[in-house]
Amino acid sequence: MHSIDEPARLAAIGWRGDAWEMPAGKRLARVIAQHRNGYRVHDGTSECTAQPAPRFLRRDVDPAERPAVGDFVVLAMTTTPAIEEIVPRRSLLVRAAAGERHRRQVIAANVDTVFVLMGLDGDFNPRRIERYLVLIEGSGARPVVVLTKIDKVENAASTALRAELHAAIPQVETLAINAKDAASVAALLKYLQAGDTAVLVGSSGAGKSTLTNTLLGVERHATAAVRGHDSRGRHTTTHRALVQLASGGCLIDTPGMREIKFTGDEELATAASFADIEALALDCRFGDCAHVGEPGCAVRAALESGTLDAARWQAWLKLRGEVAAAGDTLEAQLRRKSAARVANKALGKRLAEKYGRN
Repeated sequence: MHSIDEPARLAAIGWRGDAWEMPAGKRLARVIAQHRNGYRVHDGTSECTAQPAPRFLRRDVDPAERPAVGDFVVLAMTTTPAIEEIVPRRSLLVRAAAGERHRRQVIAANVDTVFVLMGLDGDFNPRRIERYLVLIEGSGARPVVVLTKIDKVENAASTALRAELHAAIPQVETLAINAKDAASVAALLKYLQAGDTAVLVGSSGAGKSTLTNTLLGVERHATAAVRGHDSRGRHTTTHRALVQLASGGCLIDTPGMREIKFTGDEELATAASFADIEALALDCRFGDCAHVGEPGCAVRAALESGTLDAARWQAWLKLRGEVAAAGDTLEAQLRRKSAARVANKALGKRLAEKYGRN
């Protein structure tokens, strides 16, 4: 046995754990990229390609149980390093896979901060930010909203948009930056010190690749102009990738999300974007208040007085319905899978009895 007790080397890849004991011939590393033909991992000194152990490739394995970008993994140092084990995660950001039903997709693992990027141009949409915040709730990471392209709008317009967003999500820190300006971007460095890991999420064209380049100080990621009518861009980032920064932190860039789908596991009641609504609901006279016409309803009173914005209330109702529907769908899928396993086991038993198979 040997002990990995090199804090400086491991901190360079965001490790925050204690000394890690493992058999000789094994090594701790972090997944920095995932490709069709395998993973790229970094051990704090150098990077290499690694293949997952066969059990991770089984079709019935939940995608969230496979190695993902940001994971710390135990490598068997053979001719081609193999990922044998995933170290328990301190946080996990997931969504329902776009274009598929009942499948979870890991966005990033072991992150401390989620930078939610949104442009102050045609990309500005507070309702979309609320969806991201619901997705982040329960992940174990803190959200920070980063408004980009402050250089593209007039000061008065920028102030008005920022005030609108603050009214919608008063509990969440919001920063406005010019992603091309290192001095402006420096406001994010407090979240990117040694041992810290942050992930960038947002629409294509929000400035994720530009921000990554500025933080790195080099043009590592390609960037492209956005469309004029909606300020959206093409996917210049095609896969998730973790990079090490001079500040000591790690940053994960991700492709733009066209769709923010829920898994059904989200805790809407504690999401930062709707904490005020949940607080109002606790003041209702009845614990099972539906907020429709019951006497002593604090939510209805806030709507009537204008204290609670009607648009935010409708957004909350819509998101609550989506999360509930996703949860029902996932539960139904799990029931079908369980029934299929029982049926397959019974079939195998009958075949063994009939043909003497083991």
